[in-house]
Amino acid sequence: MMCGLEIHVQLETDSKLFCNCPTNYQEAPANTNVCPVCLNQPGAKPFPTNEKAIENALMISLMLNCKIDKNFTYFMRKHYDYPDLPCGYQKTSVPIGYEGELNGVRIREIHMEEDPGQFKPDRGIVDFNRSGIPLIEIVTEPDMHSPEEARNFLKELIRVLEYSGGARGEGTMRADVNVSINGGNRVEMKNINSIKGAYKALNFEVIRQKNLLKRGREVKQETRAFLESQMITVSMRDKENADDYRFIPDPDLPPMKISDEQINKVLDVMPEAPHNKVKRFMAEYGIDEESAKVLTSELDLAQCYEEVAKEVDPKFAAKWMRDELKRVLTYNKLDFADSGIVADDLIEFLNMLLNKEITTKAGQRIIEQMPNSKQTPKQIAEEMGLIGVVKDDEVQAAAKQAVEENPKAVDDYHNGEKGALNFLMGQVMRLTKGKADPRETVKILKELLEE
Repeated sequence: MMCGLEIHVQLETDSKLFCNCPTNYQEAPANTNVCPVCLNQPGAKPFPTNEKAIENALMISLMLNCKIDKNFTYFMRKHYDYPDLPCGYQKTSVPIGYEGELNGVRIREIHMEEDPGQFKPDRGIVDFNRSGIPLIEIVTEPDMHSPEEARNFLKELIRVLEYSGGARGEGTMRADVNVSINGGNRVEMKNINSIKGAYKALNFEVIRQKNLLKRGREVKQETRAFLESQMITVSMRDKENADDYRFIPDPDLPPMKISDEQINKVLDVMPEAPHNKVKRFMAEYGIDEESAKVLTSELDLAQCYEEVAKEVDPKFAAKWMRDELKRVLTYNKLDFADSGIVADDLIEFLNMLLNKEITTKAGQRIIEQMPNSKQTPKQIAEEMGLIGVVKDDEVQAAAKQAVEENPKAVDDYHNGEKGALNFLMGQVMRLTKGKADPRETVKILKELLEE
């Protein structure tokens, strides 16, 4: 299987690409964020290209390791007939970035476009609020060889876009997925709007093409639609090529030249790309790749980790933030940025663990209460009565009591049932109110049970 992607993502700007209409198209009543320019009315001329959109396109290109074309950049008219495109053509630029790479996938080019309107064929109506919103199209080489590879690439790409702050992320993503088997004809699946959808569409299409080839039939070069509700693809039309679009330079838009000054300005404010941050975290903090990927999954989480690592052992901090903090965030369906947890909270919490003011078990209970809490970790611990680690002799006494009071569990342990030890461990934790060190407790219990 060979798979290439054409990913369209809206850029984060306040106004449209060639006019001053606002871009909050989802919040406004239908056909209200419009003007003669974005409706392409006769005689209406486009404004100069939105500078913020150009900067965002440059930033994303650089974060994806693209070369920047410093020759004249200009917009072309891409002709096709569809109800959401009143003038019959879409303004699309020549490549701004080219020959990039992400996750081992080559990026052929990145160019800018204007978004069309939203056509609702079931009702026969068009909402033009979206018409003219700036887009980038990211075109990859056919370097993905399984649905899993395509899914992993899209996940990494969305991370880059979120880090950049210059794009609107997966919620506005539309991907055209191109796939062929054994070098055969290429099939394009249009307008898939999620990573999950792209993965499912690829799974179905690969099976469909393989079944055709098994029956001795040729795979037709065509454009298909993915019906996510039925998890199938259906034929739309024969696949277009570039000649079908009749590209011509747009006479209403003057060429632009991207200067070194513009590029340097973007480089000065550009955040570190997540894939580069993973490598740096591994080298600088001595943590493994999996931990680095989890800690860089959100920009706010990565920044918080760096603050914490200045005050706490980086490996110890990484373990707790990767495992327990992410567990709590996932359970509460929260991004780190929305959790209300700050670096000072985590520093205080981790120091309590390192100073043996609380046990690991107590720490797990405390961190569960930290999201959007007005209390500090120490205040949470005091309120829950979790401050303090009991002495070894107290653990010894609690372990003896647990063994004496639960003869069945002791018999089960001797009969090889591993769960019996966990049960006795829970009894010791109950007797010590969770203040016993788990490792020491297991050691003491085993010694008692072997006597």
